[in-house]
Amino acid sequence: MMAKGLPMTRRQLLSMIGYAAGASVMYQSMTSLGYAAESPYRSGKKLQGAPKKGSSVVVLGAGLAGMVAALELRDAGYKVKILEYQDRAGGRNWSWYGGTEYTELGGEKQVCEFDEGLYLNPGPWRIPYHHYAVLEYCKRLNVKLEPFIQMNFNAYLHAQNAFDGKPQRYAHVVSDFRGGISELLAKAVNTDKLDMPVTDEDKEILLAALKNHGALNDEYKYVKSLDTSARRGYAKAPGGGLNARPEPSEPINFKELIDSRVWANMDVHFLEEFQNTMFQPVGGMGKIGEAFHRELKDLIQLNAQVVEIKQDDNGVTISYKDRNGGEEVKTETADWCVCTLPLSVLSQIPMNVDRKMQDAINAVPYAPAVKVGTQYKRRFWEEDEQIYGGISYTDLPITQISYPSDNMFSSGKGVLLNGYVFGVDAVQFSAMPPKERIAKALEYSAQIHPQIKEEAENSMAMAWSRVPWTLGCFGIWTDRKREEHYDNLCRMDGRIVLAGEHASYIPAWMEGAMLSGLAAIEQLHEKAMAQ
Repeated sequence: MMAKGLPMTRRQLLSMIGYAAGASVMYQSMTSLGYAAESPYRSGKKLQGAPKKGSSVVVLGAGLAGMVAALELRDAGYKVKILEYQDRAGGRNWSWYGGTEYTELGGEKQVCEFDEGLYLNPGPWRIPYHHYAVLEYCKRLNVKLEPFIQMNFNAYLHAQNAFDGKPQRYAHVVSDFRGGISELLAKAVNTDKLDMPVTDEDKEILLAALKNHGALNDEYKYVKSLDTSARRGYAKAPGGGLNARPEPSEPINFKELIDSRVWANMDVHFLEEFQNTMFQPVGGMGKIGEAFHRELKDLIQLNAQVVEIKQDDNGVTISYKDRNGGEEVKTETADWCVCTLPLSVLSQIPMNVDRKMQDAINAVPYAPAVKVGTQYKRRFWEEDEQIYGGISYTDLPITQISYPSDNMFSSGKGVLLNGYVFGVDAVQFSAMPPKERIAKALEYSAQIHPQIKEEAENSMAMAWSRVPWTLGCFGIWTDRKREEHYDNLCRMDGRIVLAGEHASYIPAWMEGAMLSGLAAIEQLHEKAMAQ
């Protein structure tokens, strides 16, 4: 807290606005004062120079990190071989269609019964516009993309103990919340309640910005009016003919809105990773992995379970079992190794690397996230509630319901993501058999969409901590662990270099996986060229 009477800088004023109103209001104020600027992206370097003739690399894992690394190494002249545990390439880049079979740890088997053309993405499901590596490789591999709708003003924000459990339209909450906050800030600025010598010019700029941002009237109040209804929606929308005049809607009482905490997920869409425009491959996220597989199919050996990784001064030796061929241990040798196995799995495989790298591998836990998706008899979210794409958020354990961004207005069926569960709730969901997970997700979802009870047909549930080839959804870093272990994890050890979303500052995203793969082969190539 500053001492009374001391001058306040614009930076301090903006910080106060940020604490009071959230990042979106602060950002607008920064823009008004000329401070905000977008950070430019700098693309990674391509491999320069040719390797020694016959130089070989074994890549462990045919996820996106491994396949990006393999593609660029192949094109640079290396002899490349990929060993993949699964019977398919793509890793967590995956889509479930009708007929897909999946067996988790413990032996529970699920068979997807979705109708033709419908799918669920159990792993990644959207691509931000600034994930340039993913977008570039999609273009290069002819993966057709379409818009993914993240923010929908007609979707819901929901809190169990607010408004009698009734979900609120996003447009109502965001408009009324920002209007109330803008009114409070306008009062503070206009009456010198900040008790700081902000200049008259600053006040004028900020008041104008707040009035525009919050749809305030000339007295800087947020009230029922056609102006506020233009943000939150009308009680009676503008029409045509004699009865066309619109009627304004009644804002939610500001104190009731604040107390409800229904606004807790309101600004998620303004986080950089979720900002519009976002994309998805036509037909499912797994189309990216399929495209890489087509490009690299001659390099990939499927059903190869790595059991040991050894290196010496002359190269690397990978011991593995053919999952379709008994207990015989086979070997693959190469000059270098790019290992993209999830750390949750790699920590259980013998590998002779430096103690610092091994400690880093052992230090990163994986998120026990759960996804549940359900096919419905009809697209009731569109037909009954006019929700076309986007996400509704809730404080229930399912956290969110995502509506499909494709096939809108079709008369057929549709698939909803009925929940994306994290943390302790995900641990509890993972402990249930798939049928119980699904039943619980539908029970929670019906608190937002009661139609679910009648319209649900069949479902699939993915508990990532029970997936044998990853044992979790994504690596969880803390600031302390990054400081202690991150560089040791990413720095090449002898002839082995690691990659994957865990070896990035963009964990859980495909972009992090790809960028880590590209960074890994830069180290490898530099070392190979030096020799």
